[in-house]
Amino acid sequence: MSEAIIEKTRQFAQSFFADDGSGHDWWHVHRVWQTACTLADAEGADRTVVEIAALLHDVADWKLGNGSEEPGYETIRNLLKDDLPAETVERVCAIISQVSYKGAGVKTPVDSLEGQVVQDADRLDAIGAVGIARAFAYGGNRNRLIHDPGHEPVLHQSFGEYKKNKGPSINHFYEKLLLLKDRMNTPTARAIADQRHRFMEQYLQQFFGEWDGKL
Repeated sequence: MSEAIIEKTRQFAQSFFADDGSGHDWWHVHRVWQTACTLADAEGADRTVVEIAALLHDVADWKLGNGSEEPGYETIRNLLKDDLPAETVERVCAIISQVSYKGAGVKTPVDSLEGQVVQDADRLDAIGAVGIARAFAYGGNRNRLIHDPGHEPVLHQSFGEYKKNKGPSINHFYEKLLLLKDRMNTPTARAIADQRHRFMEQYLQQFFGEWDGKL
């Protein structure tokens, strides 16, 4: 039964995110799903719950739903209600509600190992080489500048401030991406994040050297 519902969920997610151009496309979901499986096995989490939550983690994302999350949760519940106990469906929804980053000064605790695994998997896909590519894909999708030296990064202290942010893509490294290494939940994710974090630091050093005409 678990294999059937995971396959049904995979097919739904692949269709749902097929046309996204913001870095939250099906292949982002696929990477988060596969990374979540790796983390779940390493950390001893409930693999079925992790897989379903990972596959659906962006369905209720405010960035993709015109600022509203509730229609996404309704979609998730309708998808799962005939295949899973109501308690499990709400468990999946709870995990998804805790995944997103909400600003540098906003704590985003998760209350289950499965939630920690999915949050870590999503955040790992936001850093490193793929994370860099996704940052610029999102910025381009939202018509943002690559960099503006006169526009300083902002460490947002509330979710409301973070949602209103329209800064250049390079600022996103300082407002989020470089902060994620120290916000991983699991030992396995922290080990992966360390290398990806170093790669971003190297990238930024090269970027600013080229920007200033010195490299």
